[in-house]
Amino acid sequence: MSEQTEAHSRATTDGMRYAAELSGHVRWLDGITGAALGVLAVASGIYTYLGVSSLLDDTGALSFFAAASYSIAVSVGIFVFWSYLLRLLPAVRTMGARIGLMVSMGIGSMAIIAMSSWLNAAALAGSAAVEQHLAKTVQGYQGALEQANLVAVSAQGLERDVARVRQSFEDLSEQEANGDLSGLAGRGAVFRVLRQKSDELRGLEAQIATQAPLVAEGFAEGNAILSRMRALTVEPGPVEPRSVQFSEEAVRLAGIITHLRQLSVAPLVARAAQDLSASVVLPELDGRTGAARGEQQTTITSVLAVLGQRADTLGRAAQAVIAMPAPADTIYTPISAADAVILYAGNFAPSWAGAIAIDLLPGVLVLILSVVQAAIRTGRDGVRLEDTMTLAELRGAVLALREMEDIHHPQTSQQPETSAPTKGTALHPVGDAGKMG
Repeated sequence: MSEQTEAHSRATTDGMRYAAELSGHVRWLDGITGAALGVLAVASGIYTYLGVSSLLDDTGALSFFAAASYSIAVSVGIFVFWSYLLRLLPAVRTMGARIGLMVSMGIGSMAIIAMSSWLNAAALAGSAAVEQHLAKTVQGYQGALEQANLVAVSAQGLERDVARVRQSFEDLSEQEANGDLSGLAGRGAVFRVLRQKSDELRGLEAQIATQAPLVAEGFAEGNAILSRMRALTVEPGPVEPRSVQFSEEAVRLAGIITHLRQLSVAPLVARAAQDLSASVVLPELDGRTGAARGEQQTTITSVLAVLGQRADTLGRAAQAVIAMPAPADTIYTPISAADAVILYAGNFAPSWAGAIAIDLLPGVLVLILSVVQAAIRTGRDGVRLEDTMTLAELRGAVLALREMEDIHHPQTSQQPETSAPTKGTALHPVGDAGKMG
């Protein structure tokens, strides 16, 4: 039993020393915790001010006071919130109280992120996020320009199909002129039908050819605008004036893309293919005999069949161009630094991490202090109060006890000084007194 008692006493002594050591560290750290928390709150308020200023259009005194008051409110709120938790959460002992304060800390942390952290991120990476938005917009416009040019160039390729059909009709007309089709040489009814369609196709071919320089010019101008937009994206200096110039260039480029879409001749070729066989002006048969006119009618019927086949081929080629994906509708929308940071949050994870860390770092201090206070309480478990008292505390307790005795029993405390002589005279022997007499 004595060994168990001695071991328990030794464990108690070690626990008390451990708790006293941790308490000394906590007391020393309390001296700098408030200052550190104040610095973090002020730093967050400064970045919050910069973020709010980027959202306000006006730059007058009213906007300055509005941004300053909001940032001050954020700094005070952060300081008070974490001060409460630094004092209360490590001190509570019941599980229900700890859970309640942890839930409160989570809700408060989300509120801090909502009112401060995203503005801090806007101040840290707002300009870079706006530049990212400009670069993303340039990519969209480039894709739309290339697609519009691809459709227009593909439509210009229909010129070869039209030329091939036209050439086939001209060849047939030459054969008819030589009498190789209907057997009647000359420029009769069949010849005139073939020439009629070849002339229509020649006009369409010329119209398509006139569009080619316009397509090339539009694409070159669009690329020049894209080059200027890319330069504005990476150009040094404030991003706001660059955004204004970028918006002007974007309007011009949108007009170029629309113009290229209108230059596509595929719908025109499709309509011409429909009219190729549907609108045929049949001339009067000019054969001298009934047999000759019969031969002409048979040849014209064959020519109309060929017209239908060529029209179908040309129409399918035109429809293939029309079915190509149209350029995406790209519109540049100016965006603020705060909105850009949220929109492209994945590209600025370090900035978001820094903005959130400066607000929520005191939460780590709360958890550390909670662990240390729990360790201090564990070291003092099972130890009586009088065993934990230091010499100074014991001396103070003795003095306080004496003062309390003086207050409640003032006569008793003075009686030993007044009664001492009486007791001394009463103890003298009678013989001595006689001797003295």
